[in-house]
Amino acid sequence: MIAVSACGATDNEESGGGSGSGKPVTGLRLMVPNTPGSGYDLTARTVSQVMQDTEVASGVQVFNLPGASGTVGLQRLVNEKGNGKMAMQMGLGVVGASYTSKSDATLTDTTPLAKLIEEAGAIVVPKDSPYKTMDDLVTAWKENPKKFAVGGGSTAGGPDHLLPMQLAKAVGIKPKDVNYVSYDGGGELLPAILGNKIAFGASGFSEFLDQIEAGQVRVLAVTSEKPIDALKDAPTLKDSGIDLVFTNWRGIVAPPGITAEQEKTWVDSLTAMHDSKEWQAQLEKNGWVDAFSTGDEFGTFLTEQDKAVADLLAELGLA
Repeated sequence: MIAVSACGATDNEESGGGSGSGKPVTGLRLMVPNTPGSGYDLTARTVSQVMQDTEVASGVQVFNLPGASGTVGLQRLVNEKGNGKMAMQMGLGVVGASYTSKSDATLTDTTPLAKLIEEAGAIVVPKDSPYKTMDDLVTAWKENPKKFAVGGGSTAGGPDHLLPMQLAKAVGIKPKDVNYVSYDGGGELLPAILGNKIAFGASGFSEFLDQIEAGQVRVLAVTSEKPIDALKDAPTLKDSGIDLVFTNWRGIVAPPGITAEQEKTWVDSLTAMHDSKEWQAQLEKNGWVDAFSTGDEFGTFLTEQDKAVADLLAELGLA
């Protein structure tokens, strides 16, 4: 392993530091496969800033390459075979999009570097909904799933689409029978919930925090393994008798064909960043759950996620 010192992760000469020099890594580029202001963009720019603030790296360039739900960027990354200076911010949404967009490039073609954060989902209803518990909701949903509108803030293959599909499967409803209504992010999803245009909404819990505190929406369950501090009164799906844990997550991958030394440079740099008090402060500020893992552990997770998403989308006729 390349040593990590108080000055940052060392690097090979190609990336701007001699082995064992203790100098910050230079020349790194981090691609965001969607638009500025997105969740991926915020994560990537936070990573870049913390790496520089802690002198892990210097001059980390973040750039956006949006298109086809992240698969334009994914194809670019795969085409950069052997480029040890580039990496891509990504997450569960890119896994699904690689199938629904019929992308030639897949995440299994990339080099996994690090899983960074997770965010649990929430099942929410308007304050005047007749459904007071998950049992109430599931009972009504099973009666006529094709007419029971379910809303999410992502297109097919995205996290908000995958969540109700997996939930349906867990409670004995055929995913193909789910009446999923896609909205363009939480900004459009919330009015649909408040206006009773859908029976329930499924999205990241942070999308609804203000409205929950104001009493405008109710959380029937969160999708994490354990209760969430910000929603202490909300049960998990498992507490509600449903055997499902679902989290949206974000990580970083590199092109295929990079050297072991280049991979370690990225992993050591990201590890040093993660271990800093500056990164921990950003986790708290943004409400992110620390889910850091690297190398083979992240690679195994990515392979498992890829297969699970592919199987579900195939069942829906979307892959």
